[in-house]
Parts: sequence; C-alpha cells; structure tokens
Amino acid sequence: MITINIDKAKGIAHDARRTARSAEFEPLDNIIAKQIPGTAAQEAEAQRQSIRDKYAVMQDAIDAAVTVDEIKAAMPQGATQ
Repeated sequence: MITINIDKAKGIAHDARRTARSAEFEPLDNIIAKQIPGTAAQEAEAQRQSIRDKYAVMQDAIDAAVTVDEIKAAMPQGATQ
C-alpha cells in the first residue's frame, strides 16, 4: 500500500503555486520595474493584485486540504500533470 505524506504533498503544491504565480507576474513586473512611458503602471499593479488574490485563495485551499484530491483541486491548472 502506498502512503502519501500530506505535508510533503502540500509543500510540492505550494512550490507549483509559486512557480505559476511568478510566471503570471513576470510581464507585469517588467512594466512596473522599467517604468516604460505609455504603459499603464497603475493598471499593471491592479492586475498584480488580482493575481495575488487568486493565489491567496489557492494557498488557503492547499493549507486546508486533508486529502491528495483536495490538494490537486486547489492547484493551478496544468500543475497536476
């Protein structure tokens, strides 16, 4: 019988969540960091906050999970393959 360590599974899920979040942040970070004229830095920051909110919900769901299926359901799309 295979036993899964839920705490380790949660750690793996959080790593996948962080990776996905970083990928979504990257283009917006570039806009803000470079202060490119003609780009909407305020709009980029609003989009970044939306991403933060989305991944905060995922983080809470992963932390609250008690089964592997709950962890998989909380992970970002494409990260459970």
